[in-house]
Amino acid sequence: MIGAIIGDLIGSVYEYRGLKTKDFPLFCVESDITDDSILTFAVFEALEKCSGDYDDLGRKVITEFARYYAIYPNPVGGYGGSFLRWVNKIYRTKKIQPPYGSYGNGSAMRISPVAYFARNLDHCIELSKKVTEVTHNHPEGLIGAEATATAVYLALHGKTKEEIKEYIRTHYYPLDKTIEEIRPTYRFYVDCQRTVPESIQAFLEATDYEDAIRIAVSLGGDADTLGAITGAIAGAYYGIPDSFVEKLFEYLDDYCKIVAKRMLNKIKEVEKNRF
Repeated sequence: MIGAIIGDLIGSVYEYRGLKTKDFPLFCVESDITDDSILTFAVFEALEKCSGDYDDLGRKVITEFARYYAIYPNPVGGYGGSFLRWVNKIYRTKKIQPPYGSYGNGSAMRISPVAYFARNLDHCIELSKKVTEVTHNHPEGLIGAEATATAVYLALHGKTKEEIKEYIRTHYYPLDKTIEEIRPTYRFYVDCQRTVPESIQAFLEATDYEDAIRIAVSLGGDADTLGAITGAIAGAYYGIPDSFVEKLFEYLDDYCKIVAKRMLNKIKEVEKNRF
């Protein structure tokens, strides 16, 4: 969760720049959270408000998306076009709208909180589907979110990189290219199929949390979303340096600071009880 938000923050400056190096400043004056973080906060609050009963999770997710849209109508980089039309109609009509068949990487960028509320891996998959299908009901959108959520869950619960890689290869993506093979020709993509596997590969080749973010951003694509997805997995696996968390709070407004503190408490709770 927090790992995703920091990854988004770091990547926000490099979106559209086509960066192809790991040598870049992590935190800049222009850095800011984007819709990736805003919707991650929204998913977290929806899960939190379920109080352990997730039967109505989908409706709560929609409610939180609309509420956050009302608070943050113009985030850095904007919302995806389909999501913006969907959530704006909900906001205007006060009526739930059907999903719009997306396979965009928005399903994966926001999904990490489910791993911290899931009781087991199967439950993680179930929660991922409930969160994702309110918008991204295309099979590839569901797969992208689920692959990300399960990678975070496995990382959080002590699985090795080889175990995580094998699970993802068996159930979702082949992961058959190294970062050095991907980077030279990689461009700006917004679909799950060409964002999620690359983000997972960035995590797999990293030496620590910071290195994971640097690798993801260095691909030169949708940098904030690559950072968010990779950061979610790497944060669960390595933990996050305190200095990065402190830096994040310098960029958050008062409301997001409150939610982020609750996220940190949830992370501590899960880490304490996971083994």
